[in-house]
Amino acid sequence: MSHYKPYPAFKDSGVEWIGKVPKDWDAKPLKFVASYNDDSLPESHSPNTPIRYVDISAVSHDVGISCAQPMMFGEAPSRARRKAKVGDVVVSTVRTYLKAVAFVDDAHADCVYSTGFAVLRSRCGKLAPGFLKWLALNELFVQAVESHSEGLSYPAINAPDLVNLKAAIPSMPEQIQITDILNRETARIDALIAKKTRFIELLKEKRQALITHAVTKGLDPNVKMKDSGVEWIGEMPENWNVVRLKHLVSCSLQYGANESGSDDIIDAPRYIRITDLNEDGELRADGIKRLDPETAKPYMISDGDILFARSGATVGKTYLHRSENDPACFAGYLIKARVAHHKILPKFLIHSVRSHYYWAYIQQTTIQATIENVGAERYGDFPVAVPQCEEQEQIIQYLSVKLTHMDRLSAKTQHSIDLLKERRSALITAAVTGKIDLRNMNAVKE
Repeated sequence: MSHYKPYPAFKDSGVEWIGKVPKDWDAKPLKFVASYNDDSLPESHSPNTPIRYVDISAVSHDVGISCAQPMMFGEAPSRARRKAKVGDVVVSTVRTYLKAVAFVDDAHADCVYSTGFAVLRSRCGKLAPGFLKWLALNELFVQAVESHSEGLSYPAINAPDLVNLKAAIPSMPEQIQITDILNRETARIDALIAKKTRFIELLKEKRQALITHAVTKGLDPNVKMKDSGVEWIGEMPENWNVVRLKHLVSCSLQYGANESGSDDIIDAPRYIRITDLNEDGELRADGIKRLDPETAKPYMISDGDILFARSGATVGKTYLHRSENDPACFAGYLIKARVAHHKILPKFLIHSVRSHYYWAYIQQTTIQATIENVGAERYGDFPVAVPQCEEQEQIIQYLSVKLTHMDRLSAKTQHSIDLLKERRSALITAAVTGKIDLRNMNAVKE
């Protein structure tokens, strides 16, 4: 932000979270420049009217409005009442820590919003609609909404109290200037973020393709191939065999404990639940639960054990336990496979269950089920392309080098995305609180 100049003179806004503002700006309660909840659907609205409903879970400060659920009004929740138009801003008044704030664009102007939102609308001649967008999306305002909320487990703020919060307001011409520059600069930053995000997606695709090829075709491009007899595997090296997972384990696949776990037990095994599995197959570092040692004993996992998620949105996810990790046991909705090391190496198996053909098997299995629930029997039938252990080790070493490089590149790109998001947020906040002077400036090229 160092290349932006400050205003020549400031004054105290009288608002702690805003601080000093340019001397020609005013700090006014939001209600003086914006109205709220102007339009709503009446109770008499026809129940047969199709609507698109936006709940609080579909809105975030970073993404905006992510989805609108189509339904008939008669089948919608009773809180589906708020109406909005282009240029309005929706701000969640409940669970304000979620930072559910978004600008209403053309794609969502015809939606019906939850009464958990305050729908803000700029007053004609008082506030430019575009400026309202950036004012409400600036991080300091979002934090102010949260800090003025009441309640610990379910913090909320009344809409009249929300619009009583003060905001820094420049003249109308200056609002338009700031809005134009923020529109241009954030669009440029968003384009860079989108480009880098797409690069990470392509890396993920390449990563999985690399794994799939290695665990089904091997590393030797000149090896003689044969038909595996499995549609998703296709051809595989002539000396490989297809073996069902249940024949690669040293004991039957085991379901986890039906316990809730606790966060106040000391010196006890970690209790791994289905929600603890990240997309990348690692364990979440927060929300750790533990189980008392006696209850945990039948469900302890050892080095090389693999856990399979068997239900809901997490179905198919896997976790490989390593000896350097904390002692752990596992919960219901997870299935443990204890690998027979003389048949297959755990690291080779974990690569196999993160390949394209594994996910094709999972997808086919869940399509056949009435709900997404893959039990031990179905996991046990998963066909694995198995080379000799020596070749497995070679493939593991090869993938370790390749995947480490790709993961570092992905992490570096993600870090640059995070920095861009921080820069975007800082620019918006500085502009709408008068910390930088954007008057008569064109979009700055960095």
